[in-house]
Amino acid sequence: MKVEHNNWIQPLVTRWEKQPRFAWVCAILWIALVTLVAFWLHLGGIGLVDETEPLFAEAARQMTVTGDWITPYFNGATRFDKPALVYWIAAIAYKTIGVNEWSARFPSAIAATGLTALGFYTLRRFGYATPSAASSAASDDATPAQATQLWLSAAIGSALIALNPQTIVWGRTGVSDMLLNGCIGCALLAFFVAYAQPDRPKVQGRWYLAFYVLVALAVLTKGPVGALLPGLIVLAFLLYMGNLRSVLKEMRLLRGGLLFAAIALPWFVWVIQINGAAYINAFFGYHNFERFTQVVNRHSAPWFFYFLVVPIGFLPWSIHLPVAIARLQFWQRRYWQQQPRSAQLGLFAGVWFAVIFGFFTIAVTKLPSYTIPLLPAAAILMALFWSDQMTRSRSHRAASISHWVNVGLLVVLAGAILYCTRWMGDDPEMPKLPELLEQSGILGIGAVVWAAAALVALILQLRRQGRWLWSVNLVSFSAFVLLVLMPAAMIMDSQRQLPLRQMAAAIVQVQQPTEPAVMIGFAKPSVVFYTQRPVLYIEELETVPRRLAKLANQRPKPPSILVLGRTRKLKESGLLDASRYRYDTIANFAVYQLIRVYPPLKP
Repeated sequence: MKVEHNNWIQPLVTRWEKQPRFAWVCAILWIALVTLVAFWLHLGGIGLVDETEPLFAEAARQMTVTGDWITPYFNGATRFDKPALVYWIAAIAYKTIGVNEWSARFPSAIAATGLTALGFYTLRRFGYATPSAASSAASDDATPAQATQLWLSAAIGSALIALNPQTIVWGRTGVSDMLLNGCIGCALLAFFVAYAQPDRPKVQGRWYLAFYVLVALAVLTKGPVGALLPGLIVLAFLLYMGNLRSVLKEMRLLRGGLLFAAIALPWFVWVIQINGAAYINAFFGYHNFERFTQVVNRHSAPWFFYFLVVPIGFLPWSIHLPVAIARLQFWQRRYWQQQPRSAQLGLFAGVWFAVIFGFFTIAVTKLPSYTIPLLPAAAILMALFWSDQMTRSRSHRAASISHWVNVGLLVVLAGAILYCTRWMGDDPEMPKLPELLEQSGILGIGAVVWAAAALVALILQLRRQGRWLWSVNLVSFSAFVLLVLMPAAMIMDSQRQLPLRQMAAAIVQVQQPTEPAVMIGFAKPSVVFYTQRPVLYIEELETVPRRLAKLANQRPKPPSILVLGRTRKLKESGLLDASRYRYDTIANFAVYQLIRVYPPLKP
């Protein structure tokens, strides 16, 4: 590897290396800045987004109300979709900070932050751009040029782990996906940190124990997949390297297995004792086995689904993924087997990426969030690619081509954001969204951000400085998040979720004792969370008269029934027909209407 000796970064890193405390303070500040932008800034700035997020938030709140920390409940019914860890963390946040959106999203944000931090540490120790660089020196005794490259890998990789579209979205959403990603990602990083230090058995042993703990937490987050995915990745990697038996021996599987079982199994045993076959069939049968073998909840997609999802979800970095993967030369198995363990992080990330991508491509049920656990591996591959570019005097041909494609991508993004309202489509819950986005001016700001990035990238390319494109991507993407995505999220919230929160507040204000609240035509769980009261959902409009009549005749008889729905759905159900029903309009917010229906009600 030919090093660019006149690079101004190297003298700076050399000074840092003489003051390691100062260097790590800078590293902590970098991680704090990256994660602040990606996850923490305005974390609670918008309401919970229907339909999934409020299910998790309310189940966690119910734990604090009922004191039952074993069986999750939502709206009076058991919720067996996911294990309890995500509910526990959110419930603790509720107890500490209060019941709000910030606390509901805390598990996701803290998991993403921990993953970013451990990614930085791993890359700083073992993020050599090429195996030959690692072979020439141990990570603790790197030359100035190698130290520069390691710091670059760590800084770029940690930023890319956090700052990509999918990670930002799920790191700000109060569901279990990011917690699973954080546990799996940290477990795999802990494994590699242990694996890469065979000459330090005590340190290695502690990191292997961390691996077992994190895998157990992943199982407590989402079930067997939390152990299956890291297990498959480690197995595939060790089989490729041909050292499966020796590494399994040093991992001390018996001790690790006992630790894993002590953490992961007690809750499953307890919840099964309480709920029996109902839990086994719902969780293990429906939410695990059937999701892999059958289409669940109409979440079907063609086999090439993730060939589209991953490149879009990892923009703008994904444009370089093919080159970053190809530069591993993973087909040269003998070559990799001859390298020291500390030089194998790139190959490990490649296996990590491939196993998860292949696993969920095979699975029948497909969702965009399923491939989030491969994004840290993609970020590591990108970090090694860009740190290699930064320490080369000239880019190789394939990298140069990807640099030009990067410039073109920035131009496309500028045009796409400027004209996005033309292909946005009509959302019945947000009919004014395109108009409001155009009036806000943020689309023009987004277009300027990407156009300016494209111009700077073009100048760098013409001056043969394409190795700096990563910084252009990073700055422009961060600016886009701050100046466009966050304001756009608030506009969307004002159209989609704010009316439901207002309706919930109206229900709390006007609901009489024994008066039930009913939502018809759809299920919006956020109403349950914001009212902190049970809500009956009737999604089939043809059943509304019969079910309301039954509700009106229950004991004790309610004086009336509060009914919430889109105005259009209320009309379709016949409830707004004054010749059939006696009702009062309580409130109107956007496309929603709250009415009070009085007996007698006929089916």
